[in-house]
This record gives sequence, structure tokens and C-alpha cells, in this order.
Amino acid sequence: MTVNLPALVLGVVAVALAVALGWFARNYLAQRGLSRKQRFFGLPHHSECLMVVNRDAATAEWSVARNDVFALLELSAVVKECGANADVISHDMAQQGFGERTEFCIGGPVSNRRMAAHLQSLLPGVHIDTETGSSPDRGAFTIGGERHLLEPGVREHVLLARLTAGQSDAARPVFLLCGQRSVTNQAAARYLARNQDQLTRKYGANGNFCVLLRVVNSQAYGADVVELVADVTRAATAPPVSAAADPDSGGRRGSHRAKS
Repeated sequence: MTVNLPALVLGVVAVALAVALGWFARNYLAQRGLSRKQRFFGLPHHSECLMVVNRDAATAEWSVARNDVFALLELSAVVKECGANADVISHDMAQQGFGERTEFCIGGPVSNRRMAAHLQSLLPGVHIDTETGSSPDRGAFTIGGERHLLEPGVREHVLLARLTAGQSDAARPVFLLCGQRSVTNQAAARYLARNQDQLTRKYGANGNFCVLLRVVNSQAYGADVVELVADVTRAATAPPVSAAADPDSGGRRGSHRAKS
């Protein structure tokens, strides 16, 4: 027993070192991943962010649609993981600029004035038909000449964007979740939370982007089945085509060129 004691001690020391190195490596990778997420969302520890919600168009009084509440919960989990704090306010109470605090803006331009202002300033190439009647173009997105119609419960679209308006890398981003229906806003929030690593690898921790997502068969699957339609960053951020050069825009009523 005495002869094997040095070997036993060395074995114990080796195991202890291996465990310690594994623990340090795991914590280093976890901290590195958290730092990358904090940079992407602009949410360092103890920072503040703004969540701007719209008004449920189906009610006369101010209220938040059920799926938009779920979108807030998805984003709140991200904020908590980053060690930040969130301030939830109504779209008509958000009267401030952007860049000082990270902002998550949820809803379309009809029910969210803040979204309408952001679309005008940051995504001038996006056209949204705000017709409230039974027109088949109601809620349609037109981006870069491509029209994406709303088929309730079957095929619905949402824009997901991270934008800093050309400011410095130190500026906090604005995240836009602009959907044709509230279920698409929830789908965009879930997509953003689950695919942050892939978005960071593709666009960088401080990169701007705008992607078009499609929610498939929400009447059966809710916000769970989401397809990436296209990266529309270039078309969405380009200046709008003039009415003279765009025959589809001439005389169209109820269309929205992101005006507040």
C-alpha cells in the first residue's frame, strides 16, 4: 500500500486538475457566449432597454394582443439572461430618440405609431398596405418590387430587423418586429431569441440586417413553424422608388410608406 501511495496521489491530483480545467473551460465558453449575446442585443449587465408595444386593433380600449404578450415574454427572457432591465411602454408614450437604449418595437404601423416612425426613418424601402377593408392587398408587404400577401392562418409574414441607423458601434440597436398579425410578432421574437448565434455569425455582433420571415399554418401550429423567406436588408433600407417610376404605387389608397 505504501509503494502505491505516490501513484495514487498523482492520480488524484490529475483528476482534480482535469475537473478544474473543465470547469474553467466551461465557464469561459459560457461567459464568452453571454458577452457575444450582450453585444448583439446591446444589453450589458445592469443596462436598460425599452419594449414598445402596440394597441390591439380589435378593441376600443388600449390593450395588448395575447400573442404580443407572448412576444414580450420571449424578449424578457433574453433581457434577463443578459442581466439587463426592461421598461415596457405603449407606442404613443415613447417620445424619444434611439441609440441610447436598446429598443424592441413590436407591431405593425397601423397599431404602433413608433413602428411607423421607425419604418419611415430606417426602412424607407418597405411598403405596407394599411387598407382596413376586405381588399386582398390588406396588410401586404412590398419590398424591392416583391409583394407578400397576407393569408390569415395560412401564410403570414413578419419583418425582423436590427438597426443602428448608421451610428457608431457603441450605439444601442433598435429591433423591429413588424408583422401582418400578432402571431407573427410572437414568431419573430422566438426566432430572434433562438437564432441569435446564427444571426451574429452572419451579420456580426454589431451588424444591421432586415429579414423577412413567413409563419406557416398558424391556425394549426401557432408561432412554431417559421421559414426564412429572404434577407431584404438592401431593398428595405434603400430610398423608396418614386411614384412616377413605380406603377404599382400610383394612386394606391391605404398603402403605407412608413409614414407616421
